[in-house]
Amino acid sequence: MHKVSKATLALNGLGRCFITEKHVSAIRIFRRGLVFAKEGNDFCKNDVYDVIISGGGMVGAAMTCSLGMDPNLVGKKILLLEAGNKKVMDKVPDAYSTRVSSISLGSATLLSGIGAWEHVTKMRYKPYKKMQVWDACSDALITFDKENLQDEMAYIVENDIVVAALTKQLDSLSENVQVKYRSKVVKYTWPMPHHTAESIPWVQVTLTSGETFQTKLLIGADGPNSMVRQELGIPTVKWNYDQSAVVAVLHLSEPTENNVAWQRFLPTGPIAMLPLSDTESSLVWSTSHQLAEELLELDEESFVDAINSAFWNNENQSELIETAGSLFRSGLSAIMPSAGSPRQLPPSVAGIGPKTRVMFPLGMGHASEYIRHRVALIGDAAHRVHPLAGQGANLGFGDVVCLTHLLSQAAFNGKDLGAMQHLLQYETERQRHNLPMMAAIDLMKRLYSTNSAPVVLLRAFGLQATNMLPALKEQIMAFASK
Repeated sequence: MHKVSKATLALNGLGRCFITEKHVSAIRIFRRGLVFAKEGNDFCKNDVYDVIISGGGMVGAAMTCSLGMDPNLVGKKILLLEAGNKKVMDKVPDAYSTRVSSISLGSATLLSGIGAWEHVTKMRYKPYKKMQVWDACSDALITFDKENLQDEMAYIVENDIVVAALTKQLDSLSENVQVKYRSKVVKYTWPMPHHTAESIPWVQVTLTSGETFQTKLLIGADGPNSMVRQELGIPTVKWNYDQSAVVAVLHLSEPTENNVAWQRFLPTGPIAMLPLSDTESSLVWSTSHQLAEELLELDEESFVDAINSAFWNNENQSELIETAGSLFRSGLSAIMPSAGSPRQLPPSVAGIGPKTRVMFPLGMGHASEYIRHRVALIGDAAHRVHPLAGQGANLGFGDVVCLTHLLSQAAFNGKDLGAMQHLLQYETERQRHNLPMMAAIDLMKRLYSTNSAPVVLLRAFGLQATNMLPALKEQIMAFASK
């Protein structure tokens, strides 16, 4: 069994998203626990934790709060290992941070349920009620909004504020929930699926300080370069996009209600402007490495001109595409005269926040397996996506909701938290959601990375048709908000 190839493991992992728990055989459960198990006789007699979360950040901290506040997990010993310093925010900084997330309604519900959203709303956040996406190579657009425009569609929140809110909530939890800051892991020792006299019964975690901890369940929340995933040898399907994202804080030309998220697909990559306040927005401009570096080198005035041009310039449009798109749109309007959404124009940019321009490389990755014996991966440790849809944090929070629910059920039924049965159910449920979302994001990125006339026409017709179908747009929004 220990000679199973990585290709086989990858296929097994990807295939599991299409099956149900009742089809999982005992043989397969045994194999999953055995492939990378290690033996040893250095088991320490320290206290054993029910759950250790390796990696803090938004997802790891949310996972800890969610488990620590679940009524069925009261009394369980939980430990969060955070490599960084404790993030305390006594007051909201005057300047906005460049690292922000679009928090869906589902993610906001999670944060509210664990007491963190109240802290966020006391600090700083910006709801938006509409999202407009359009193509730089045609007049095609799509507008996502709620039927009742008084309802929020999602929220833009600085990552630091989310982490600070979760940190504050962690401090309020019982003594059974502990957090160790500045705790870097140097080694994981994995258990055998069936305990013997000379085997390690639990996952053992060793820190740089020399401290060791044991746990019945290790949750890897340690990011896209996850040490947990790498040490387990879990195959990962990943690729770089040959793109970098340039982010900055933008000052708008004039105050506005600023409750719309804007995104335009350029041939070189999407550019997005996300609302932060009535006078400021967050820029996420995905483009080639070379252009990203050039944008960083521009003086402020030239950089602002480049942003406004990217949102307003029509140089990539052709008369043929415009005529064909107009005819198609007229035909759709004749069939569905009351459907569709009017075009709005984005606000113009007047300046940028000092020292807010930074860039980072973009890529996609997906672990073929989210779980092993007594181990589960969540967040970027399991999946990494392009920022064009703003779903990175929301996918991670969805993992938290699903895994908490299954562990709560297991505890209620008196089951071992690290058992493969419910961990496999977590993997299956989340892959069923994450894989279609990741495939759609990747397809969208590739579809809009060309200005070839046939492709532009195809995507223009598709965008316009979707914009005329409110029910379809509602389904897309509902899927993205889970």
